[in-house]
Amino acid sequence: MTDDTQDSGDEDAEIDAVSTRRPRRGLYVLPNAITLAALFSGFYGVVMAINGRFEAAAIAIFVAAVLDAMDGRVARMTRTQSAFGEQMDSLSDMVSFGAAPALIVYVWALKDLGKLGWIPAFVYVAGAALRLARFNVNIGVVDRRFFQGLPSPAAAALVIGMVWVFDDAGYRDVYSIPWLEWTAFAVTLYAGLSMVTNAPFYSFKTIGGRRTVPFVVLVAVMLVIALIALDPPRVLFAIFVAYGLSGYLVFAWRRFKGQPASVISTSTDDPDEKGLHP
Repeated sequence: MTDDTQDSGDEDAEIDAVSTRRPRRGLYVLPNAITLAALFSGFYGVVMAINGRFEAAAIAIFVAAVLDAMDGRVARMTRTQSAFGEQMDSLSDMVSFGAAPALIVYVWALKDLGKLGWIPAFVYVAGAALRLARFNVNIGVVDRRFFQGLPSPAAAALVIGMVWVFDDAGYRDVYSIPWLEWTAFAVTLYAGLSMVTNAPFYSFKTIGGRRTVPFVVLVAVMLVIALIALDPPRVLFAIFVAYGLSGYLVFAWRRFKGQPASVISTSTDDPDEKGLHP
C-alpha cells in the first residue's frame, strides 16, 4: 500500500468517526418539524373554535400535547438537541397551551360575561407565560421527579377537556346556561393559577426510558388506553382533573408528614437528592 493510499484511508476513517459522533445536520429538521406541527395544531384549534367547531378545536389541542411530548424525545434520540429547538418549543407551548386554550374557552363560554369573562382567560394566558418562563429558568435546579406547578399541557387539557365533554354532551349556546358559564370561569381560573403555584406535580420522567418498570405498569397503561378509546372526552377529562388535583394532595401530604414540599433542589448534582428547600 502506498503512502497516498494509506493517507486517504486514514482520512476516510476520520470522516467516518466524525460522522458517527456528530448527527447529520438534516436531522435537526425532524424535532423542529414536530414542534411546528404542534404549533399548527394550536392555531388550528383557535380557528375551529371561531367557526363554532369546538370538538375539532379540543382534539387539535390534545394532538398538540402529544406532539409536544414527542419533539423532545425525538431530539434526544437523534442527538439533535439545540438551544434553538428549546426556544422554539417554549414559543410553541405558549401558543398551543397558553393562548389557544384561553381563546377557545373564551369563545365557547366566557365572552358573554362581558369584561368579567376577560379575567379567567387573561389569568390563564399570564399563568402559562409565567409557568414557561419559570420552567426555563429553574430547569437545572428542580427535582426532575416533579413539575413546579401544573404543567401547561395538563392545564390546557383540563380546560379543553371540559369544553369537549360538554360539547359532546350536546350543550350549545352556552351563554344561555349560567351555571355552565360560571363552571368554565372557575375551571379556567383554577388552571391558570395552578400553573404558578409551587405544588409538586409528578412529572413521570422516571418512568420508561432506560429504567425498568413493574409489569403491572404496562397493564395499567393498556387499561387506560382501552378506557380512553371507549369515551375519549370524559376519560381524558377525568384523568386531567385527577392530575390537576394531585399536586395539592402531594403538597398537603408532604406538609402533614413534615417533609420538604418544595421541588427546588439545593444543588444540581443529583435530581433525586433528598436535600430540598423547606
